[in-house]
Amino acid sequence: MSRTPGVLGAARTSLALLLAATAGLAVGAVSPAAADASYAVPSDGVLRLTGHGYGHGHGMSQYGARGAAQAGLTQAQIMSFYYPGTSAGTVRGNIWVRITADTDGVLTVAPASGLQVRQVGGPAYSLPAMVGSQRPTSWRLRTSGDRNVLEFYAGGAWRAHRPGSVPMTGAAAFFRDSGPTTLRLGSVERPYRGALRYVQRATVNVVGMDDFVRGVVAREMPASWEPAAVQSQAVAARTYAAFERAANTGRAWQTCDTTSCQVYGGVAAEHPAADAAVRATAREVRTYGGAPAFTQFSSSSGGWTKAGSRPYLVAKADRYDATSSNPNHTWRTTLRRSTVQASYPALGTLRAVRVTQRDGNGDQGGRVTSVVLDGSKTDVTLSGTTFRSRFGLKSDWFRFGG
Repeated sequence: MSRTPGVLGAARTSLALLLAATAGLAVGAVSPAAADASYAVPSDGVLRLTGHGYGHGHGMSQYGARGAAQAGLTQAQIMSFYYPGTSAGTVRGNIWVRITADTDGVLTVAPASGLQVRQVGGPAYSLPAMVGSQRPTSWRLRTSGDRNVLEFYAGGAWRAHRPGSVPMTGAAAFFRDSGPTTLRLGSVERPYRGALRYVQRATVNVVGMDDFVRGVVAREMPASWEPAAVQSQAVAARTYAAFERAANTGRAWQTCDTTSCQVYGGVAAEHPAADAAVRATAREVRTYGGAPAFTQFSSSSGGWTKAGSRPYLVAKADRYDATSSNPNHTWRTTLRRSTVQASYPALGTLRAVRVTQRDGNGDQGGRVTSVVLDGSKTDVTLSGTTFRSRFGLKSDWFRFGG
């Protein structure tokens, strides 16, 4: 899934007051804004841009959640504001998370008290502290033909070990009944709750949903923020994971641990304040039509959320995003003519740029939907999303000029 992660850079209000304050914020279809005037490239060859927001703008603004919490909104009110039409629900069970940093085709773990291995769905085998006169310093699973091979490292070499009566075909996993299992990635160690499964030569963390969220929240939002904001992040993260789990049923893994999904770091990413938010919202998700909602979120809406692919991902004014701590609500940057020309050499010399279409929502006419690069040889027309991605802008809501 593609969502913009929450890259953030480093009082009480009644529901009645909330509804009164926000009643006029939701909008229906807005006519696209008129084209901008052509912006000639300055003589120094530097384009100057001003913009709003950071990320795709769908769903919850993380800085907006903080602003709403500072204004006294509860987690439930924040969720209702950013995902209108959704309801509170609960989920249970595990989620299967691909550990993308493990790329060597084997699964290696550190020895520990109570460490066990098993074929998925089969009996467990307790791994010994000593194998004969050898003390294992690592255990690993690797594939040989159509079978998994269990090995331990001792005396400077890897040695095969037969796990008793445990058949080693199909997916297999290391786990402990209590305490995390430590994954070894070269010289780096990463502890994970739940089990570490070896399947299709990949490492997958099979972990309870709330334990997964414990490893996400502080990576997506500073845990020191207001509790209602951090709780909102916990609910959004849990719901997003539940949505992905449902969408990827039957696959070897259901989500990943990077910005392509949600940033997940296992035990090392946990934080006491984030843990408190997870406990306060235990098993809670947002649902639509009885199923987990697609709770996209991004760092900053810039003051207006963007319509998405679901009925509850609406375009609406977001006054909470303008919190004083938000460096992304309004931003400025520069772009060199030479950079644009290098990306689109057919242009020749870039003479001017012109925004030809906006979505009509908010300041400057809203997010750019079409922009034309005026070159000496030919013109190039791009979507606002493509322009943003190609040139590393924070969002597709921008204008040319100081």
